[in-house]
Amino acid sequence: MGLPVVQIDAFTAEPFAGNPAAVLLLPVPRDVTWMQKVAREMNLSETAFLVRRPAARGEDPSFDLRWFTPATEVDLCGHATLASAHALWEDRHLPANVIARFHTRSGVLTAERQGDWIELNFPATPDHETPAPPGLADALGVTPRYVGQSRFDYLVEVQSEAEVRELTPDLARLRKLPVRGVIVTSRASTSGVDFVSRFFAPAAGVDEDPVTGSAHCCLTPYWSHKLGKPSMEARQLSARGGVLRVHLDGDRVRLQGQAVTVLRGELIG
Repeated sequence: MGLPVVQIDAFTAEPFAGNPAAVLLLPVPRDVTWMQKVAREMNLSETAFLVRRPAARGEDPSFDLRWFTPATEVDLCGHATLASAHALWEDRHLPANVIARFHTRSGVLTAERQGDWIELNFPATPDHETPAPPGLADALGVTPRYVGQSRFDYLVEVQSEAEVRELTPDLARLRKLPVRGVIVTSRASTSGVDFVSRFFAPAAGVDEDPVTGSAHCCLTPYWSHKLGKPSMEARQLSARGGVLRVHLDGDRVRLQGQAVTVLRGELIG
């Protein structure tokens, strides 16, 4: 008998938008090589693997969670965590009123239902200003207003939302940078939105990620300090697009998004 696998579009309420992730709840842990092969087969920006942890009587369940792109394991992923929580509640592995708790390479992460939205509690990963590395501006085709570096990525602020939308970066050159990816952002000109972004991670096997929760762990403190407000609405301007509500809470970031299941199947192998 095969393993159930679900594909969920995260950070959207509409099918075929947001960021798709595959989610597998494993009966026992599997080795890294097998998980990487499955992620390559799924060919999505991330595939999430869950294993239920033993719990004492009366304790709520918790889960080990790992994320893989088609090319590598990653330390933090927002949309596949959102998708994992959605799958656990929808398939009744967790009661709807129970917080989903995940043990990950970035510590314990939680997800909680807030009406039609899911709120993730993640560590903030603020950037520090840094000189632009050689070739970054040319690869993006922009003149940066600001360049920073977080735990994972370069952060580049540009002049306008239109400039973010129209980016056509040289992915081969971005692939050579010694980081997971590059976040490009600006203030929003769209009404009701505070800031916009796009995210490119060719070195991790994802040329452009449709909606990137972990990038907003950097974007949230950055724009919170610039705009002087802890709560904001963000949009990622990929072709699929996605919407996030974000809130800076000390050294944590609360990310809210929606999710919808689009595919169910069985993995044989």
